[in-house]
Amino acid sequence: MRRRTVLATLTAATLTAVIPAAPAAADPPGDQPLPGYTISNPPLPPAMVDGRPSRVLQGVHEHAAYDIEVPPRWNGQLVMWAHGYRGASRVLTVEPPSYGLRQRLLDQGYAWAASSYYANDYDVRAGVLSTHALTRRFAREVGSPRKTFIAGVSMGGHVTARSIEEFPRTYDAALPMCGVLGDHALFDFFLDFQVVAQDLADLPAYPPPPDYVTSVVPKIQERLGLNDPAPNALGKQFRAIAVNRSGGDRPGAHAAFAYWQNFLFNLAEPAPGDSLAQQPDRVATNVFTRYTPSTPVNVNRTVQRVRPADPGARHTRRLTAVPSIAGRPNVPVLSLHNIGDMFVPFSMEQHYRKDVARNHRGGRLVQRAVRNAGHCEFSPAEAGAAWDDLVRWERTGERPAGDDVLRPGAPDFGCRFTDPTAYPTGTRPLFPACP
Repeated sequence: MRRRTVLATLTAATLTAVIPAAPAAADPPGDQPLPGYTISNPPLPPAMVDGRPSRVLQGVHEHAAYDIEVPPRWNGQLVMWAHGYRGASRVLTVEPPSYGLRQRLLDQGYAWAASSYYANDYDVRAGVLSTHALTRRFAREVGSPRKTFIAGVSMGGHVTARSIEEFPRTYDAALPMCGVLGDHALFDFFLDFQVVAQDLADLPAYPPPPDYVTSVVPKIQERLGLNDPAPNALGKQFRAIAVNRSGGDRPGAHAAFAYWQNFLFNLAEPAPGDSLAQQPDRVATNVFTRYTPSTPVNVNRTVQRVRPADPGARHTRRLTAVPSIAGRPNVPVLSLHNIGDMFVPFSMEQHYRKDVARNHRGGRLVQRAVRNAGHCEFSPAEAGAAWDDLVRWERTGERPAGDDVLRPGAPDFGCRFTDPTAYPTGTRPLFPACP
């Protein structure tokens, strides 16, 4: 049974100025959305840069809406922004760079461009191709940039990491934030969460029935004591397995589990449609997964093993809606991730680190941990410092500092690059304040 696995909802502003799609029977021109889609891209007011307005260009290119913004004194360099998951909506929207980066880029002389992508759902292929196509439109409308950077959040991090491998001659450096850098491993984690909980509660329910969230999940939570002040022995084992699968024992892990558990159970709701983009969990498997701890129940002997429903999509190197990331960056990559994130879990960084190291390209990757439990919860200072350090690295060749994401167990892990002035906003109070 096909299920929804939802990534971050990083939506744009209120939807207005809807452009109707061309008739389904027609093959629409590139300045119209694909059949079934509409576009909402309200006018973007120019930003002020040193007392002068920026130049804003908006339109539709190859079925995707776009925004381009150029400062009055352009330095000849471009930043492509890749947005996150838009869900099953059939309205295409554009998102300017977040975390204060839009103004920061313009103040530093950078132009930026962002695409809606030509499709929604979990369609990384659409993100990669639409973003790359927009670089050509920028060259035509503004001029060919001397350098092109790419940055993205959540699913946009997946778009970013695959883009630098798909089009290695286009991009000069990359900044994925809270990104799906472990590609298929994200959907493996969602699968793990359901089948392990079912196994420990002795409530087999995979594939999940239509009433799974309303009827089965409450029984699982009751049997594991997940809603009690402290889980029972089985619940503690489940929590430990979920923590290990999401990045290992690290500061705030138990609090992060409590914060995310209900949301993760809800991901088993049925999804509309039958395409890979609509049901990315078709690539998920746990056939060879080893779960720890294995007491009081040896889950490795009792858990239901699930093969990928779409093994072709799982194993191909082609650019699909849910593509693999080889871990072969040929440009500097600086990533940010929240250590308590269990939606796009911190383990994504660990998978990417191992892939990059296996390809002997570790010198091109710097990773930074931010100490909170939210998804894409960064302060302007955290994102801004990462951007500035990435640019300096690309320009000078001097690799900036980062965290060892494979060793997250120290009590102060995540403190080095966490903005102390952002405490105690958001989910940061789930962690002790950094010294």
